[in-house]
Amino acid sequence: MENYTLNSLVLQLEGLKLAQTAIYPVFLFFLLYYIFMMTVNASIAFVILFERNLHQPMYLLFCNVPFNDMMGNSFMVPRLLVDVLRPPPERLITYHECVVQAFFMHTFATVSHTVLMIMAFDRYVAICNPLRYAAIMSRKMVVKLTASAWGVALLWVTVLFGLTVRLNRCRTLITNPYCDNPSLFKLSCESVLINNVFGVVFALVLFSSSIGSIIFTYMRITVTCLTSRNKSLNRKALKTCSTHLIVYLILIITGVIVIILHRFPQFSDQRKFAAILLQIIPCSLNPIIYGVQSAEILKSLSRLFLYRSVS
Repeated sequence: MENYTLNSLVLQLEGLKLAQTAIYPVFLFFLLYYIFMMTVNASIAFVILFERNLHQPMYLLFCNVPFNDMMGNSFMVPRLLVDVLRPPPERLITYHECVVQAFFMHTFATVSHTVLMIMAFDRYVAICNPLRYAAIMSRKMVVKLTASAWGVALLWVTVLFGLTVRLNRCRTLITNPYCDNPSLFKLSCESVLINNVFGVVFALVLFSSSIGSIIFTYMRITVTCLTSRNKSLNRKALKTCSTHLIVYLILIITGVIVIILHRFPQFSDQRKFAAILLQIIPCSLNPIIYGVQSAEILKSLSRLFLYRSVS
């Protein structure tokens, strides 16, 4: 039975529905995942920032990925770990904490797209216009691209949540493992038509712009590779673009599934599973696909861990 309370400051997270025997295995899985993700991403970000030979546009732009992954997971996984061990009635969160968590979760998801877009632009210039690469991808350009990736995301997400926090609330149950914007505006008994429309427009603009930029850059890169007889260039392009495409497809598929399932309450458990996959799969694959497959980053990581072992 749903609890109706006007503008309550304490909300209840429904969380994951787990059998008693599954609680500790699931807790251990999330804990090990979080330790792995934070350790690897922090190490990659550290070597990129402090290794001079990695101060190249490609690596500096990629540095946004581990920072974004660490931010997004830090606002979800620790809270999820605590809630897994709690019985459902004790999974409580204040409204303001819920808004902050949801804001940064949506920022994480949006930045994941915008960063992949600026990384695709970098690969496009490197492969299709290599002679002018150094002139185009200057440090000033890298700063502009990074600022635009984060600035656009923060602007859109701020408007998104501005429309949500204006609503009065009459419900207290968040039917999700963590707070997000749809779960928050569903707490209201007022009309949420504007929220739904803007949410759909926001998703369409984000997905269409990212898909459009990826298709454009990949088509130009493909044409360049087909018309070039440089086998080394073709291998480099294939390796870089294939890994980029894998991460992008996973991000798009999981994101679309979550958005669609939010419109069908009967698939609540499937939506929770997809919402967690949206976090775990890309954040697990990013350091492996981008970091470990890069010979320069791998060498720097090897030196870092070897130095620690010797010390």
